[in-house]
Amino acid sequence: MALLVSHEHPLYRLAEAIDWTRFELELGPLYAEATGRPGLPTRLMVGLHYLKYLFDESDESVVEKWVENPYWQFFCGRIYFEHELPCHPTSLVKWRHRLGAAGVEKLLTETLSTAKREQALHDSEIKRVHVDTTVQEKAVAFPTDARLYHKARRALVRAARSAGIDLRQTYVRLSKQALARQGRYAHARQMKRARRETRRLRLYLGRVVRDIRRKCPSPAPALKSLLERSERILRQQRHDSKKLYSVHAPEVECIAKGKAHKPYEFGCKVSVVTTAKTSWVVGIEAVHENPYDGATLAPALKQVERTTAVKPEEAFVDRGFTGAAHHPAGVAVYVSGRKRLTRTLKSMLRRRSAIEPVIGHLKQEHGMERNHLLGREGDRINALLTGCGFNLRKLWRFFKAAVRLQPA
Repeated sequence: MALLVSHEHPLYRLAEAIDWTRFELELGPLYAEATGRPGLPTRLMVGLHYLKYLFDESDESVVEKWVENPYWQFFCGRIYFEHELPCHPTSLVKWRHRLGAAGVEKLLTETLSTAKREQALHDSEIKRVHVDTTVQEKAVAFPTDARLYHKARRALVRAARSAGIDLRQTYVRLSKQALARQGRYAHARQMKRARRETRRLRLYLGRVVRDIRRKCPSPAPALKSLLERSERILRQQRHDSKKLYSVHAPEVECIAKGKAHKPYEFGCKVSVVTTAKTSWVVGIEAVHENPYDGATLAPALKQVERTTAVKPEEAFVDRGFTGAAHHPAGVAVYVSGRKRLTRTLKSMLRRRSAIEPVIGHLKQEHGMERNHLLGREGDRINALLTGCGFNLRKLWRFFKAAVRLQPA
């Protein structure tokens, strides 16, 4: 059955505006047709990721809803309505791994190129930008010593069984009971008893680690990595720097942004660059090691040049970017609170706060609130795709407004 779609629907117009051949040329070499299972169309994979972050879906839900929505199918290049899943959800995971953050950045570039072709974004607007940083939280539980000891022991027991190691004792039942007691005691403010249960959980983890070390002097790489993380959890103290906050995501960092309702966030820092006038996301990058905000300014502006082929001339930032040593040459950087400015610059500096709601939309509507992708590369990919989703939403509204303005 042929697809019956309205030519005035924003998604139809968006599908017609995007240059899909660009992805075929730039991403096509990633596919080898002569070996293995036949590759999926590049437009399908790009389209599914655009839809995933445009509507804040998961890998599973985006392919399920694709079957139900003719506009989604047309957006991904289908001519006839299909009643089967376009691919398995894990295909999206493998495609992202193959593409990498450098390839995903091309998806962000195309959203901006489309906006330029449709006259929704002009090069002159990119010369004046707002820059800010935020935290992209990882999908991890709030780290406590008791929970980390319990999870590390559980992961070690599971890995030891897979490797055929017969442990003297696994402490599955005892550790679970101790964790439950620790949580109840801590909730009741019986901290002496809670600390006793925490020490007990640490004891169980240490025994399992030593048992595996004795019975497997040369473990496989995966088990060796898990043992090292467990030993690191056993060694770390309360006031140590660069602590391990998650067993399955060791790249997680503790970041304090001065928020009263959330003093500490666990994930990575993300720099966001938007146009000053129309708030298009022209640069977004996940950075690790929790750098000073000012140190992220020069790389962020270089990314803008890569994605738009336009060099920003003015950047408006908050006081976290204070320090001329970090300001790139050839760019006028205006920090909030600066005095002796012209009326125009004062107005533009007051408008710097317009980037804050953009960050809120990136988190609440496009998937940056909680990142489920694996590793540091997953942090970068998720941040870039949230920027794609935000820009696609702006294009959606642009086409929708254009339809309303058409004469009857």
